[in-house]
Amino acid sequence: MDLSGILDYLVGFAIMAMIYAIFALGLNVHWGFTGLFNIGIAGFFALGAYTAALLTSPPPDPEQFEDFIFGGNLAQHGLLNFGIDLWFVVGIAAAAAVCGIVALIIGTITLRLNDDYLSIATLGIAESVRFFFLNEKWAANGSKGLYRIPKFMGDLVAPENYDYLYLVVVLIVLALLFAAVQRAVRSPWGRVLRAIREDETATAAAGKNIFHFKLQAFVFGSMVMGIGGALFAHHVRFLSPLTFDPLLATFVIWAMLMVGGSGNNVGAVLGAFVVWGVWAGTQFLPGVFADPSFRLCMIGVLIVAIMLLRPGGLVGEWRRMVVRTTAPPATRDPTGFD
Repeated sequence: MDLSGILDYLVGFAIMAMIYAIFALGLNVHWGFTGLFNIGIAGFFALGAYTAALLTSPPPDPEQFEDFIFGGNLAQHGLLNFGIDLWFVVGIAAAAAVCGIVALIIGTITLRLNDDYLSIATLGIAESVRFFFLNEKWAANGSKGLYRIPKFMGDLVAPENYDYLYLVVVLIVLALLFAAVQRAVRSPWGRVLRAIREDETATAAAGKNIFHFKLQAFVFGSMVMGIGGALFAHHVRFLSPLTFDPLLATFVIWAMLMVGGSGNNVGAVLGAFVVWGVWAGTQFLPGVFADPSFRLCMIGVLIVAIMLLRPGGLVGEWRRMVVRTTAPPATRDPTGFD
């Protein structure tokens, strides 16, 4: 048995599971904490991935591009002398910014819709994004896709060690995003989101602007998804519109959140590893069992089993109960019949 091959596979599995965990965190902000029924995840996935890829991939003639913009080599202007790949960081930030701006525009238009209509609108917008990149060849090479997307610190790391470095990068980004989302949803802002999810009318009666809070949550979750798309682009290093099919770019992420437990960030991450384990593990089954249709069927069976056995997911939402009495304990009847 080739232990190095097994280790390489596990590293690749962990990278993809953590990238999908980032998408699940973003969806958790939308659905788990705010109750926004967004099934247009693939749109933000694609926008984040293409933005990072287009900003970091070299143009057809890199030397002319550098001379035109900087009048010389990039390294001479200090852009590559900080010990990090600055273009990678810029691509990640730009992916988040683009997804945030698009989410702001989309949310302003759609967030006043009811749940069913919101889901239809977000799905339509996601498909519009995918077909834009498919049909507009000038934007991202059309159906041929983008390839040779640069690696993070690619010139400084041996190819056989790249996945190990990228595993650390993705882990750090996931940890930072997890901490940011966790801090946000535990703040007063997050408590308002949960109140909106439970009862919009009562929350509005308490003086909260429902639309503004929904819009903020929609933008925040979409930016998280955009970062996930950027990390995906630099890992796979090839993008095609077919990559963002709703089955793999929306359904699987919803399955991860449902299996792990919505309203709980730990559950979102755990669900990503479990569902991706099912998807990646079934490819080793013989014959028809390795077919993608069967693998999707297995995920469906997993969802049904979770709904029957643990409706709240593997790690359900943690709810704190506050019990108040009408009178101090010292004044209550000790018999219990007061």
